[in-house]
Amino acid sequence: MEGQKHKFEKIFGNVTKKKQIHESVLLVENSNGDVSYSFEYGGKSVDTPFFIASITKLFTTTCIFILRDQGKLSLDDEVAKYIKEETLTGLHVYNGEEYSNRLTISHLLFHTSGLRDVIEEGSSKAKVRALYDDMHIDFNETIVKTREIKPHFAPGQGKRAHYANINFELLGKIIENVTHLPLEEVFKQLIFDPLGLENTYLPVDDDFIPNIYYKDTAFNRPNLIKSLRASGGSVSTARELMIFIKAFFKGNLFDNTIFQELKVNNRLQAAMLPIHYGAGYMRIPLNGLATLFMGKGELIGHSGSSGSLAFYYPEKDMFFVGDVNQMENPATPVRLVMQLAMSMKS
Repeated sequence: MEGQKHKFEKIFGNVTKKKQIHESVLLVENSNGDVSYSFEYGGKSVDTPFFIASITKLFTTTCIFILRDQGKLSLDDEVAKYIKEETLTGLHVYNGEEYSNRLTISHLLFHTSGLRDVIEEGSSKAKVRALYDDMHIDFNETIVKTREIKPHFAPGQGKRAHYANINFELLGKIIENVTHLPLEEVFKQLIFDPLGLENTYLPVDDDFIPNIYYKDTAFNRPNLIKSLRASGGSVSTARELMIFIKAFFKGNLFDNTIFQELKVNNRLQAAMLPIHYGAGYMRIPLNGLATLFMGKGELIGHSGSSGSLAFYYPEKDMFFVGDVNQMENPATPVRLVMQLAMSMKS
């Protein structure tokens, strides 16, 4: 495998040579850990905490699946069963028809609700403005702003999917309402403590918040990060993220036969190409087609807009986790993990 290690090192090196990559880390392992390679740049190690952004969605998905296993909810449940009517009313109105009370947990998990993303679509360059202003956007404000922008489509329309953080913020509220606990405590009890993760957390109060790079500027934005919650607010390390992503796909936290039950996946909006979305996780086809779950030609996992990645490549039984810490181009971690996987095909 030394030849493969050299290929990984070269691909990682090509990414870190880019002008605006100031720090980076990559950890590659197979299931049992007897193959393990780490690559570090800019002083960032496998134990350096970093903002994992939307990889947090895998934590949220995990909690939903565990609560399902416990019989506390069903993916077919309507969201209205768990979220107050005054919160939902007017949230999803499409072509004059109110769909808010018809939204299900499954619609949120698969991004098939049709709801728009407030930060990405609410107004021009909202994400960059939030970064510069360190805006705190609480759940109620997100709901209000989502009501102001027309949904893309009615929920559950065939293969239509549109990636939007509001879907997972709603899932986070459902988790809190079912467990009667704050989300950071649910994550801790259901995921972090069972896996022995001591440096992985959903930040609150004075918890450490790592810097995020946008172009050549390092920002520390605690208000922004602490407002993201279920859709993308967590902090972890490469070492601990590796423990989690293995547990997620190997069934150590919930009954993973659910992946076989939920084989459906949908292509996301053009801006997200080539990503498809399955049951709470991304699927990236390497051959241009999304195959059946754990088919040979795909990566499954999640990336984050700050440059984070956590993926499994079933064909070669290889896991990739890491961070390039650069918000300017959210496609960078996806391209990196695709290059790593493709280098194993020869």
